Amino acid sequence: MQNFPQSLLSGYRNFMSGRYKDESERYRALAETGQKPQTLFIACCDSRAAPETIFDCGPGELFVMRNVANMVPPFEPDGQYHGTSSAIEYAVQVLKVKDIVVMGHGRCGGIQAALDPNLAPLSPGDFIGRWMGLLKPAAEQIQSNDVMTAGERQTALERVSIRNSINNLMTFPFLKTQVEAGKIKVHGAWFDISTGELWIMDSKTGDFRRPDV
Repeated sequence: MQNFPQSLLSGYRNFMSGRYKDESERYRALAETGQKPQTLFIACCDSRAAPETIFDCGPGELFVMRNVANMVPPFEPDGQYHGTSSAIEYAVQVLKVKDIVVMGHGRCGGIQAALDPNLAPLSPGDFIGRWMGLLKPAAEQIQSNDVMTAGERQTALERVSIRNSINNLMTFPFLKTQVEAGKIKVHGAWFDISTGELWIMDSKTGDFRRPDV
C-alpha cells in the first residue's frame, strides 16, 4: 500500500470526485448490464496514443486491445498463448462489434527499432525482437530506400504496418466471414502525436488521408 505510486492515487481521487461522480449512473449501468462496445480498437501500448483520449470516448464505448506497434499476427491456432488473437476473437464472437480500427501513430518506438536495430537493439530470441519480426520484410525494403529521409521511412513503415495488420486480420476465418457479409467494417488510422493530426486509410487504395473534421 505504501509503495503504490502516489501520483496514481492522486489521479484516482480526482477521478472519483470528477468523472465518476458525473457519470456514476453510467458506471452502475455498465456494471449491471455489461459492456456493449461497437468498436474494437487495436492500438499501440505507447502512453502518448490512448484511443479513449484521442476520440474522447467514455466508459463502455471502446473495446481496446493495445500491444507494441499495434500489430496483428496472422491466424495461428497452434495451442500457444495469443493475447492479441484472443482479444479479436472475444470482440467479434462475444461482443459482436461492428467496426475494427487498427491505429498506428507517429514516432512509434517499435517501428523505429524495426527500421534501425542500432537505436534499440532487439535480440531475435527475445519477446520484442520476435514480435517486431512480423515486419521484417517490409522494414528491410523500406530501410534500403536511400531516397527517403529517416523520418519518411519511419512514417512509411508505421503506415505499412497498419495495412499489414489489416491483411492479417483477414486470415481469421470467423472475422473474414463477418466482413464479407457486411456485418463488420475494418478501418486503418494513423495519429500524429506531435500535431494531433488524424489520417484515415482509404479501404480501396490503402492511401492515408486527413478527414474533414
